[in-house]
Amino acid sequence: MKAFVIEAYKKEPTFIDRPVPKVENNEVLVKIHAASVNPLDTKIRKGDLKLLLQYDMPLTLGNDFAGTIMEVGKDVTKFSVGDEVYGRPRSNKIGTFAEYLSVHEEDIALKPKNLSFEEAASIPLVGLTSYQALHDILKVKNGQKILIHAGSGGVGTFTIQLAKAMGAYVATTASEGSDLAKSLGADEVINYKTENFEDIIKNYDAVIDSIGGATLEKSFLTVKKGGKIVSISGIPNSRFAKEMGLGLFKRMLLSLASAKLTSLEKKHDVEYTFLFMKHSGQQLQVLTELLESRKIKPTIDKIFAFEEATKAMNYVETGKSKGKVVLSIVGLQINDKEGITKS
Repeated sequence: MKAFVIEAYKKEPTFIDRPVPKVENNEVLVKIHAASVNPLDTKIRKGDLKLLLQYDMPLTLGNDFAGTIMEVGKDVTKFSVGDEVYGRPRSNKIGTFAEYLSVHEEDIALKPKNLSFEEAASIPLVGLTSYQALHDILKVKNGQKILIHAGSGGVGTFTIQLAKAMGAYVATTASEGSDLAKSLGADEVINYKTENFEDIIKNYDAVIDSIGGATLEKSFLTVKKGGKIVSISGIPNSRFAKEMGLGLFKRMLLSLASAKLTSLEKKHDVEYTFLFMKHSGQQLQVLTELLESRKIKPTIDKIFAFEEATKAMNYVETGKSKGKVVLSIVGLQINDKEGITKS
């Protein structure tokens, strides 16, 4: 099978032929129709996550997908050959930029019936990230105020919709994507190029950050005492390291690296959580219901052919995409729709 692979960290990915993966007892073999390209893929390629994730080389890239089941392991009970599914494989089984993938049955769900493979492939990583931030960590309640950074990005476009579906009042930061963020339900859009969000947003219940750095640090000024900040781009802290079961040395390193954030936590009486999204087919089933009821819709910026994977990754790395970027592995399945751009 053809796969998009890195031979070593920081090297450019290339297409090579790899064996079709073997199926373990609790796994299914999926013929991949489409896969989305995420900033996570570029971070893995660069080796930015080596402290948290160690991979053997060569490594097939790609962290979420949609496709058709071709084979099932003998202990699989939830799926059958021919089922159309989507999912986010567990971290040690990534590799969705390929024609086939073996994946644990607990990591997938039936594809929403109203979505194409390309649309479905855009969902798992950002959908699970949003759900785990809003539901698992923040436990959002009706009427709470939430600031979502980068509202026109892949995570932001989904999180806005899910937060609104959960009854929250949503403010977001954006620039060129302001109209998109508003169309997805944002109550307030702050143009970060002309306005300082920390001067406008005050006493919010929570912040969801996908930018990190100075943006994350300024976010502590926007949250009321006892509020929460969740980041997928900030520095993991010692609490996260302990929950992950990391060794003492790594815990010490992360404690030192996150010292400023820990200080801001104490100063503002705000809880900071670094979110490292987990695979969950069960949570994808919840998202499927929301997608099929059209309470949430996919937001796709561009769809690239599989052969253009390098171009797609470079585009994602610019940070200019409005919504998700998708690779069509077996040929474009999607029709022209409002709000979707095809490359």
